Amino acid sequence: MAGGGGAPVTGRPRAPAVLTARWTGEGWTAAEDLLAGEEPLQVLLNGRPLTVLMRTPGHDLELALGLLWAEGVVHDRRQVRELMISAEAGERETAVAVRADLVESNQVDVRLSTARSPLRRSFLSTSACGICGVTAVESLARSFPGLPPGPRLEPELLAELVGRLRSIQPLFERTGGLHAAGLFQADGSLVAVREDVGRHNAVDKVVGRAFLDGLLPAHQHVLVVSGRGGFEIVQKAVAAGIPIVAAVGAPSSLAVATARRFGLTLAGFVRERRMNVYAAPERLGGRLPS
Repeated sequence: MAGGGGAPVTGRPRAPAVLTARWTGEGWTAAEDLLAGEEPLQVLLNGRPLTVLMRTPGHDLELALGLLWAEGVVHDRRQVRELMISAEAGERETAVAVRADLVESNQVDVRLSTARSPLRRSFLSTSACGICGVTAVESLARSFPGLPPGPRLEPELLAELVGRLRSIQPLFERTGGLHAAGLFQADGSLVAVREDVGRHNAVDKVVGRAFLDGLLPAHQHVLVVSGRGGFEIVQKAVAAGIPIVAAVGAPSSLAVATARRFGLTLAGFVRERRMNVYAAPERLGGRLPS
């Protein structure tokens, strides 16, 4: 079941409807269209503004915690003393204490008992599209170790997981405007799937869910993303300890370099019976080319 054991009741992403003028080739008609929701979310840390994210509303607690994990601010669930959110958001959580008494509906306040200093990077930059270059990889290397060996799984299973992710994207089917990230166990069991206008936000949400469920570092898990496998996806997987990433689209050069540096298996252009593996193919079964 998506969400893991003790799954919370959360505010689901919304798909607002608008009236459009639709051209069909035979003339204009009025038609209702569903849009991918996008609103700003202000993340506060111990009551102080930290960053503003553009995201699809829903699973905001997971999004904030996934981002803070990726940035090295939180590293243990016991470090989170309390989460604060508006009652309007409709989010509850069983793993940590939540107070639904913020006035602003697009805010999350993460209250920590202790806090590490954030990486020397701009939260605004990373929340948009990530930042690229040597500095980003070096900062990542200082904060997170390389990935251990394993698990091993067959290429056919990895391709199957990509197909399963597409089949459990309800808002994409309705709007065509959302990315998805799915976290699976190495045997193919689903842990969580989340959708968002930002592919990196979707990843933060599933990582936040894994954080709340006590699964990090997720050394026996697979991350599947609906779009391309860019640097920000690989960076967040490394931070979460996820050893295998499968993407529907192409990776970037920095994503491949980072995956190779940390020993992360990175597959792109994953389809029903084919894929390109750009780093650490030894985790996948079958005879590798020499």
